[in-house]
Amino acid sequence: MLVQQILSSKATQGVLSIGPDAPVSEAANLLSNNRIGTVVVSSDGHTLEGILSERDIVRELGKRGAGCLNDPVSDLMTKKIVTCTTADTADAVLEMMTNGRFRHLPVVDGDNMIGLISIGDVVKARLAELSMEKDALEGMIMGH
Repeated sequence: MLVQQILSSKATQGVLSIGPDAPVSEAANLLSNNRIGTVVVSSDGHTLEGILSERDIVRELGKRGAGCLNDPVSDLMTKKIVTCTTADTADAVLEMMTNGRFRHLPVVDGDNMIGLISIGDVVKARLAELSMEKDALEGMIMGH
C-alpha cells in the first residue's frame, strides 16, 4: 500500500498548520480543539518549517512551567523534519516512524506539503490490506 492510498482514505483532507510566531498556547488550543497530536508549522500553509507535537509542549511544561505557553511555536518546534512522498510504501513509512520515534509524518510533493499521516493512519491501512489478503487466500483455498 502506498502513502497516496492512505491519504485518500483519510476522513479529512489537507493539513492544519500554525505560523512559527504564534504562541504555544494557540498551538495547544488547536491541538485540543481538533483532537490531534501534532500540528505542522508553516507561514504559508504549504511550506514545511517545522512540526510541533503535544509531547513537545508537555516536555517543555515539565521543564519550565506554564511560562513556555507564551513562547513562539518556533522555539519548541522540531525543525529537522523527516518527510515522505505519495509513492512511499506503508512499510517504509512505518519503519521511518519506528526508527525516528515519531508518530506523524508530513507528505510532500517537491517543496509543497500535501498531507500529514499518523502512525494510526498507516496501521489502519495496513490492517485493512492484510484483511483483504487473508480473505483472498481463504477464497483461493476454498476454491471460490
